[in-house]
Amino acid sequence: MKKLGFGLMRLPKTDPNVNKSVDEVAVLQMMREFIGNGFTYFDTAYMYHTYTSENVVGRTLVKNFPRDAYTLADKLPTMFLKEEADMQRIFEEQLTKCCVDYFDYYMLHDVNGSNYDQTVQRLGAFDFISKLKDEGRVREIGFSFHDGEELLDRILTEHPYVDFVQLQINYLDWEDEGVQSRRCYECAVRHGKKVIVMEPVKGGTLANVPEDAEKLFKEYAPDASVASWAIKFAASLPEVMVVLSGMSNLEQLRDNMGYMKDFTPLTESEYKVIDSAVKVIRDAVEIPCTACGYCVDGCPMKIAIPKYFTLYNTEKLLGFCGFSSNEGYYFNIAENFGKASECIECGLCEEACPQHLKIREHLKDVAKYFEKK
Repeated sequence: MKKLGFGLMRLPKTDPNVNKSVDEVAVLQMMREFIGNGFTYFDTAYMYHTYTSENVVGRTLVKNFPRDAYTLADKLPTMFLKEEADMQRIFEEQLTKCCVDYFDYYMLHDVNGSNYDQTVQRLGAFDFISKLKDEGRVREIGFSFHDGEELLDRILTEHPYVDFVQLQINYLDWEDEGVQSRRCYECAVRHGKKVIVMEPVKGGTLANVPEDAEKLFKEYAPDASVASWAIKFAASLPEVMVVLSGMSNLEQLRDNMGYMKDFTPLTESEYKVIDSAVKVIRDAVEIPCTACGYCVDGCPMKIAIPKYFTLYNTEKLLGFCGFSSNEGYYFNIAENFGKASECIECGLCEEACPQHLKIREHLKDVAKYFEKK
């Protein structure tokens, strides 16, 4: 299997402001080119595109391609599990929405320290997906993980029968003490597990790096996209099975396929370029948010946290002075969502954040910057 996977989280939309408005004509064209070039791995989840990504899979991928032309991964949403019966109900719903009889890869979604004992263990979620595998309703089982090495080691020790782990790995998080990409990868390898990589471009952050970092990449490889460095970094790890990319248009798809169709790992000199770029980026990015959106669902003030962080990061990265369109975008968004200054500091967002960000403090910075008038 080729190492590039199609993440169905950031699909093209007919209305950029409506997450459900997936452009299925564009998606189908992307899928045709993807499969036509020998790529097979597709990844969806229960809540992607406001609970519609799985339906899109059924109407585009499954309807138009033979079942042996692709492999499909889906996830049991731990964040929506209250009682044991929820697992079977949601799984059956997922099969129906995707129009399939089985999933090639099925995982517990977003396992972390706040839900492992209270939800995953209490409900026997690992036993549930193991039973699905025994029944032939899923082919391989695993979990996506957003926490540190210590917990990962515990989980893999307590559930040694899982086939794979999905980890957030990118060159910016490789030595990050919060995300612990390297340490988690090495832990999975010690336990003999295959690794699937999510967020290789860190929610798009590593496709739009500071000018000095971009210069480093372009001087070494003028024709290579900035994003390609991030995906190739993850794919170069020997135990990585596939790297997911949330591709939003044909241009991104074709760029990724261009260097991943006949993939070759990074060289020693390329790693040195990345090390230099990391130093530049770390000095420039204010808030390393991946825009996953987990922080928004439980916010009592309905604050558009990832959107505000993206605008704030852009301001800081590009060094705007005086008027900026980002300020206009900020107040446009605030017409329908809470402002950053309306945060009541309940902390629910930080409990949900896979990046362990100090969201409440960052919101104060955002409010101070955009609401200064």
